Amino acid sequence: MLDAMSMDQLRTFIAAADEGSFSAAGRKLRRAQSVVSQTLANLELQVGFPLFDRTGRYPRLTEAGRALLADARIAANSMDAFKAKARTLEEGLEPELAVAVDVMYPIAALTEAVHAFHGAFPSTPLHLYVEALGAVLQPVLDGRCRVGVIGSFPDVPAHCSSEYLLSVRAVTVVAPSHPLAKQTGIVLRADAADHLQLVLTDRSTLTEGRTFGVFSPKIWRLADLGAKHAFLRAGLGWGHMPLPMVEEDLSRGTLVRIELEPHPSVGAAFSMHAIHRKDAPPGPAGRWFVKKLKQG
Repeated sequence: MLDAMSMDQLRTFIAAADEGSFSAAGRKLRRAQSVVSQTLANLELQVGFPLFDRTGRYPRLTEAGRALLADARIAANSMDAFKAKARTLEEGLEPELAVAVDVMYPIAALTEAVHAFHGAFPSTPLHLYVEALGAVLQPVLDGRCRVGVIGSFPDVPAHCSSEYLLSVRAVTVVAPSHPLAKQTGIVLRADAADHLQLVLTDRSTLTEGRTFGVFSPKIWRLADLGAKHAFLRAGLGWGHMPLPMVEEDLSRGTLVRIELEPHPSVGAAFSMHAIHRKDAPPGPAGRWFVKKLKQG
């Protein structure tokens, strides 16, 4: 009887476990509750034991159900990946490629990759959106971009695939005229909190209520990394920056690096990853572009 098990049954099982009730699973799958209940009853008949305890108000996974849930997810994800890859191969070369790139990705490496892409795929228009935080992820989730390159946003949704590209070293900088530049040794977070901190803001709502590396109650939020760079050079505050963008300033002395007291929310580097929805992987041009970005 196990040979008759279907992918539809596994998806119904996963939905019921995730939603916490058969009626909620039905709404998610756009099916009647009776259909969900019958599908699960048939699955339990095939495996030979109950997957849900139905004695309470809401069905709860049995111990055996919990043991099978992870494997059901793997099977469903594998089927999604199979269908998505088959669809991509059937489509062939993309008519165009849209990519959202984190502002923290080194611009010189991005420029080189774009130049190489234009030579390799001269008939494929490339649309680039340079954003920060959740605004890099949002267009991938809603289908406006096939690929996203994230680094300042730490979370990857379960229905997205992620591939490591490279790391970009992060530094904390101020203008040489700034009071923090005159401190020697480690700058305490309490001291940094007395001064204006310049931070990037998120154009999306994905990081609403969350902060990354913000220590000071005095903050200016900027939507553009170039503006943040200019404000830092003007001595308007302190902030974290990707090293490639401020290397020339550090060598000329127009910016000074400070060492902040270590904190778990601030890493020494931005880890850049290429992501895409599992049900919409990039085609040949997208895969080529990701490979080129990885060489950056």
